[in-house]
Amino acid sequence: MTTIPVKKELLEELVDLKLKFLDDESEKILNKWNYKAPLKFLQDAKDGTIEEAEDDAITLKHLLDQREELLNFKKDWNNTE
Repeated sequence: MTTIPVKKELLEELVDLKLKFLDDESEKILNKWNYKAPLKFLQDAKDGTIEEAEDDAITLKHLLDQREELLNFKKDWNNTE
């Protein structure tokens, strides 16, 4: 693997932009189904309360997982300073 030096400010900005994108995409899915809480939507999709939401639920779960990963990255990153 190649290592490339990057200014911390640039990396923070890129991570924040990715987080904003993930939040926006998550919000689009929730708005489509008239939900505010992602976990409620995922539960209702899983138990069949809302029909035909499986694809959006999978996408939302993936977006939330990516968001969590980036937030953990930022947390670990800030703890190493």
